[in-house]
Amino acid sequence: MTTIAENRLGGRSIVFGDSINTDVIIPGRYLISIDPEELAKHAFEPLGPDIQARLYQSPVVVAGKNFGCGSAREQAATCLIGAGVKAVVARSYSRVFFRNAINTGLVAVECPAAVDAITEGDEVWVDYTAGTVTVGGVAHPFAPFPDVLKEILEAGGLVAHLMSKFAKEKS
Repeated sequence: MTTIAENRLGGRSIVFGDSINTDVIIPGRYLISIDPEELAKHAFEPLGPDIQARLYQSPVVVAGKNFGCGSAREQAATCLIGAGVKAVVARSYSRVFFRNAINTGLVAVECPAAVDAITEGDEVWVDYTAGTVTVGGVAHPFAPFPDVLKEILEAGGLVAHLMSKFAKEKS
């Protein structure tokens, strides 16, 4: 089950380890596409079809340290969106992946305590306004996002946010 209600996103989790790089998230040979659904067909392809099938059933990706390291490909975030991922909870991120996630409208939070508590298949709920990741009825805090990041996420990404902002300024 996946729900999105007032900045609370969640559902079943899929768990990865440390230093999952962008070549694993979306192999370079597929970067000719920018379509999230097309890219999603190849997400985590190097790890095998079982991982890909589990990804499509898991709106929350959980990872260890340095998730999204490697090259600065925006498609690493958009392929997750195409697969139905609503949030990524990690111990830490590559800075570029984190910004690409936010800019494409994918919630990415750092919450080591939650990562420690989550096992594959757990129901995980992320509230980026309150700054909590809830698993097993226990809320694990993280620093809530600044207002500008919340605005970008609520608009569906940076481009949508800027288009909305410019439209308001014109009228």
